[in-house]
Amino acid sequence: MKRDSRLSSVLHALLHMAEHDGPMTSDALGMCLGTNPVVVRRTMGLLREAGLVASERGHAGGWRITADLSTVTLRQLHDALGEPAFFAIGNRNEAPGCLVEQSVNAALDDAFAEAEALLLDRFATVSLADLAADFARRHAKWRAQKE
Repeated sequence: MKRDSRLSSVLHALLHMAEHDGPMTSDALGMCLGTNPVVVRRTMGLLREAGLVASERGHAGGWRITADLSTVTLRQLHDALGEPAFFAIGNRNEAPGCLVEQSVNAALDDAFAEAEALLLDRFATVSLADLAADFARRHAKWRAQKE
């Protein structure tokens, strides 16, 4: 099953946008992410609906962040993307009347729910500003090694 990497892609795009002076086009973001600009526009549209980014038309147009990086959490971004599933594994539901299948599904459902709750709690504590600060630290270290 294919993994849903939209959250990772959105974080990547938003950090590029935060470091860029002015709006970034879908083409430029697509190049940063190695994806088609149409995918960028579709994804950024979800963030625009959530009030996190805006688009500007025209020659100098593109996408820009409208929210304060310190207030945007990974949880908000996950929610804005439509709450994609965390796990590619799931329950077997081929014989819903089977008591063994019911027992297995109940145990898995509980484990999945607990794991998802932990992830969402953690996502709520990490902001875009946290990621931007980590990037800045890594970039400074990389530059120092180059000199």
